[in-house]
Amino acid sequence: MWAMNSQQQSKSSTGTTVTGAGTTTEIVLPGLVEPDGLLVRRRPTPAPAAGQALVRVEASGVSFAEQGMRRGRYPGQPKFPFVPGYDLVGVVAAVGAGVDPALVGTRVAAMTKIGGWSTHAVLAADGLVPVPAGVGAAEAETVVVNGLTAWGMLHRRAKVRRGQTVLVHGANGGVGTVLIQLARHAGVRVIGVASPRHHDALRAAGVEPVDYADLDALVARVRELAPGGVDAVFDNIGGQTVLRSWQLLAPGGTLVSYAIASSSHDKRALLPLFFALLGRLTLWNVLPNGRRAGFYDVWHGKRVSPARFRARMRQDLSAVLGLLADGVLTAEIAASFPLTEASAAMRLAESHTVRGKVVLVP
Repeated sequence: MWAMNSQQQSKSSTGTTVTGAGTTTEIVLPGLVEPDGLLVRRRPTPAPAAGQALVRVEASGVSFAEQGMRRGRYPGQPKFPFVPGYDLVGVVAAVGAGVDPALVGTRVAAMTKIGGWSTHAVLAADGLVPVPAGVGAAEAETVVVNGLTAWGMLHRRAKVRRGQTVLVHGANGGVGTVLIQLARHAGVRVIGVASPRHHDALRAAGVEPVDYADLDALVARVRELAPGGVDAVFDNIGGQTVLRSWQLLAPGGTLVSYAIASSSHDKRALLPLFFALLGRLTLWNVLPNGRRAGFYDVWHGKRVSPARFRARMRQDLSAVLGLLADGVLTAEIAASFPLTEASAAMRLAESHTVRGKVVLVP
């Protein structure tokens, strides 16, 4: 990585800067590059406009979204170049007009989709969620988008109940590690799919592990563990895996698809693959077997009803952060890297050899 000079610096999205307010360092994804192609850019720190807050970032994460964006394979990603970073945790440094000044100094969490890999971020104040006292920034970061996704899939989409059995693909990943904890807390039996290197950790978490390597063997093993089928499947793989996941459902069960990891290295256009998945899920819902299927998007409803979306997001994230503060959830930090070592952080995240979330700490 290398630093852009002042002539290469772009204006802040707010169009406003503070003279003498310092410098913001951020990581730029310039195009379809390998992790080492990420760039470091420095620019004047922006000032918050009305309704906004300037957040001094303490932690951001490396998720599947950034890995997909690097390959140009994340639906709805912006045009290159841009600053990645799906979520962040930080301290409010300044607020714009119309925002309560008491917010300054508060540690907050936020979903950003892009822009989190930076030392400072200007965000809408009504999208910030206070982090409970005693919860560290890196710990809180592991449950922002991952926790919101896991909570929404488990309680809003699948609506799991105590005593049920669920199957979790990618149980060692960022979303998976939060999902299995939330499910166990809800009194749900969990069968977790992961590499054998993670099985001991899954057993320690109360999960029954299954190897992901052989899909036929995986299906056979799940049928041994749950002869009547599972009540819900959380699938981030897509392709043939989502088909077999559907077949493993019990009558009245729910399949929740939330990513297409199998397409990461696929050379075919992404959108046709995505729409084919949506079509398949929609078709399954009309079959007369009482089972349901759908794709879960953590941003669902934001355009149609922004206020309702923000209220739901604040409610769910507050619940997850509260469980983290109470010790019900354990933050699974795979590794922490300085912001300027984002290349190394992404390489590690993409190796799929670690459990939990890789975190960038500016």
